[in-house]
Amino acid sequence: MKTRRVVGLVAGVSMMLLGPHLMAQVPQIEVVLDGASPGPLFDGIGAVSAGASSRLLIDYPEPYRSQILDYLFKPDYGASLQHLKVEIGGDVNSTDGSEPSHMRSRFDQDFTRGYEWWLMSEAHQRNPKIVLDTLAWGAPGWVGGGNFYSEDMANYVAKFIEGARKTWGLDIAYTGIWNEKHFENPEYVKTLRRVLDEHHLDTRIVCCDEYPSHGADQWGFLGAMDQDAVLRSAIAVLSVHYPRMDGRLTTPAAALEFRKPLWSSEDQPQSSASNILSRDWQIGGRSLAQLYNDNYLRGGFTATEIWSPITSYYDILAAPNSGLMYANTPWSGHYDVQGAIWATAHTTQFAQPGWRYLARSCGQLNEKGDYVTFKSPNGSDWSVVLQTIDAKDPQSVHFVVTGGLSAATVHVWETNSRRTFEHVADIPVHDGGFTYTFDPDSLYSLTTTTGQGKGRAEPPPSHPFPFPYYENFENTPLHRSPRFLSDQDGAFEVLPCTGRPGKCLEQLITDRPIPWGPLPDPWTLAGDEKWTDYRIAADVRIEGGGSAMVIGRIDSADVFRDGAARLPSGYTFRIHSDGTWELLTSAYGKVTRTLAQGQTAPATGQWHRLQLAFSGSRIEATLDDQKLATVTDTSHTNGMIGIGSEWNRAQFDNLAVTPTGQ
Repeated sequence: MKTRRVVGLVAGVSMMLLGPHLMAQVPQIEVVLDGASPGPLFDGIGAVSAGASSRLLIDYPEPYRSQILDYLFKPDYGASLQHLKVEIGGDVNSTDGSEPSHMRSRFDQDFTRGYEWWLMSEAHQRNPKIVLDTLAWGAPGWVGGGNFYSEDMANYVAKFIEGARKTWGLDIAYTGIWNEKHFENPEYVKTLRRVLDEHHLDTRIVCCDEYPSHGADQWGFLGAMDQDAVLRSAIAVLSVHYPRMDGRLTTPAAALEFRKPLWSSEDQPQSSASNILSRDWQIGGRSLAQLYNDNYLRGGFTATEIWSPITSYYDILAAPNSGLMYANTPWSGHYDVQGAIWATAHTTQFAQPGWRYLARSCGQLNEKGDYVTFKSPNGSDWSVVLQTIDAKDPQSVHFVVTGGLSAATVHVWETNSRRTFEHVADIPVHDGGFTYTFDPDSLYSLTTTTGQGKGRAEPPPSHPFPFPYYENFENTPLHRSPRFLSDQDGAFEVLPCTGRPGKCLEQLITDRPIPWGPLPDPWTLAGDEKWTDYRIAADVRIEGGGSAMVIGRIDSADVFRDGAARLPSGYTFRIHSDGTWELLTSAYGKVTRTLAQGQTAPATGQWHRLQLAFSGSRIEATLDDQKLATVTDTSHTNGMIGIGSEWNRAQFDNLAVTPTGQ
């Protein structure tokens, strides 16, 4: 540990090394830490596991999976997240895939599907005080006869919360309405409150998680609250997404008048449509250092939730690199602890939900930068989080400690391009104050508390997706998803094979869900985007009408690039139940082209072997060892693989990816 010397009231190696002449040029300001100026409660910092953003995490082997979870949730170790919001899955694409539904019919209930229950449980085991939150992105088609704002949907949410309690022993404190949908149905909010009460659930409602797009007012729900006392009572927390998206952060006065907590309930380190978070301090960490303080100072937000806790989805999907950490190669065990983890730790390891902001002890520094101060609820401990990201020169600050705050030794932690979450100084308080000089482009925490820590676990090296690749699904438990396959719409689970022994992968969803955004056909993804020449093959069986397909050289699967696209950007070989088949090339923003097509015997209720082979620009489609088409096309030169269907039941077995010619 590197410790800065203290001389009188002036501390800091950086100031001492400046010399008498330069020291005079370091401006000094005074900050009063006044324990008698209580502000609003601090509600915490958390993350949003949604949009299939955590899909690959559960596939990580131990001990690396536990190491990742420790960096996210273990107190005084890494990000020490205080909130975890999860998606209430609906078997429908919600950004980077579809998350499983707990009720695929009115009479179906399974509170073990998917990975969000597991993730909440792991987070709670590490931090029993973590605040759990939920929100729906879409819903199964049976809900409300296709109407999201219905009593069915309110019960769907209530059942999810009940399942968390009864099956997993988890209490979900908050739930929302519909992710990033413009507020238009106050009656549903009141219905949800009534249904939660009827289920004896004290889960509070967060409203309304709106996105600042298309000129819509993301605070539009405030007018309805003003006119409706029942609605006003039903809503416990006022929330919006990305309040700094346009570079401004303004909260309307009406939001403050309701005297309810204000949350930035989905946010990111960068306010840009790309949502790209650098893996190092320079972009990801620095921008979060500013965001957390700024959300309170200029927006009045007392909680911030980041999408997502971890980038655990394939890079070719939408919004790559969104997470506080990066872990999407479970076959290797590798992960990256990014700068965003330590920027978050500078708040979460020094203040807990239930602490209070000190109203007169938060503000701006003279030479760019700002600070917020927290006070513990049952004592005199305090912490200051101070950032100088845009400053160019050192700044000397004299702190006056008053209002019943502790005058114990002040511990200083620092992060910048030279240090990562280091304990750099211990400063005594003399005559009610102390002085410290802060370097530019840095993040600091000053505290009278102890116990903070920095995790030291190291990951193994990364290596590519296994090639050749073979999966017969025999080692996957029934009703679960196989390793590494990431469903992009619908639901693919392992079930007993039909018409042959053993286990198969089956696409289960036949009713189109209520979508959140784009609605591609059901398919599931795996592999390596660098693959070029290879053969993908799978046994397929179509039950009833519909189709089955194999897909190769998938070079993009970003559903937002072309919201009308039913297939990813790549080559698709598809056979229909009536025996018609087609070889297609798709690219976002372009019309899907048919490269070849034809007719064979009806394919329903029988097993067939579909193969798609690539060698340079040469593409071959084979059915049951009969070559149906050989074409030349250069639209896609490399990419991942997938299998899928339309909205029909289809089974898959013996999925294989091998070098061309084998």
